[in-house]
Amino acid sequence: MAAIERISFLGLGVMGFPMAGHLQQAGFDVCVYNRTESKAALWVDTYGGRRAETPAAASKDADAILVCVGNDEDVRSVLLGDDGALAQARPGALVIDHTTTSADLARELDAACRDKGLSFIDAPVSGGQAGAENGQLSIMCGGEPEAFERAQLLFDATGKQSRLLGPAGSGQLCKMVNQVCIAGILQGLAEGVTLAKAAGLNIEDVQQVLGGGAAQSWQLNNRALTMAEDKFDFGFAIDWMRKDLNYALAEAGRLGLDLPMATEVNGYYQQLQDAGMNRCDTSVLIRRLAPDWASK
Repeated sequence: MAAIERISFLGLGVMGFPMAGHLQQAGFDVCVYNRTESKAALWVDTYGGRRAETPAAASKDADAILVCVGNDEDVRSVLLGDDGALAQARPGALVIDHTTTSADLARELDAACRDKGLSFIDAPVSGGQAGAENGQLSIMCGGEPEAFERAQLLFDATGKQSRLLGPAGSGQLCKMVNQVCIAGILQGLAEGVTLAKAAGLNIEDVQQVLGGGAAQSWQLNNRALTMAEDKFDFGFAIDWMRKDLNYALAEAGRLGLDLPMATEVNGYYQQLQDAGMNRCDTSVLIRRLAPDWASK
């Protein structure tokens, strides 16, 4: 199994920037590409490493090509086409997509990689910006066991756990499950915090006592107080959550399933988008429960 030394990292958003940094600090030789060149320059100033002007240039000598961008079309733009990473990728290179995409795209990319003698893993992550910054992400993977084993040193640098769930597309399917679960937890937390405030309870006391029982969750621990304080200028934007829930609902439709809670919460998020709250954290669901929510 060929060792991985040189890495191409494509996409330096709130997740990709620190993830690429952890890889550089772990001793890998990282070359980055970002659509906004100033972000790539800042990354080099922060971590060292190298940057390139195109995905192809960043990836031509890489043993592994990692992607963390926005959506299906963003992934296609950096991997496929004349300037895409696959155009100059070395035979035998490992391609890892950390973007949350459709499962169909993962299967498409797996086939494209096989045609070029490359290995592919779809590896969406959970843990948010804080998880990326602290190297504590949970990584859900789809692909071949040999490719997954080869990627372990990379995942160790950016995550606290990684698991192979099946063939290409399985990581994305698991991420859909993750987002459906989070949507339900957040709606329940929004209603619970609203009830607690109306009843005159101290939210910090509520959060701490519930955190020791069956209602414990990451969202309760990290979002109950900020929800009560009407603070949403951080975290995972509802624009991205809607993208993810749409992938999940489309997949459910193909499987003949009805997901009523996910469908309803996705509609709530659309209402919040329509009210201009696109970039607010997903916990902004609580605003809908206020009588004058649309004016906030």
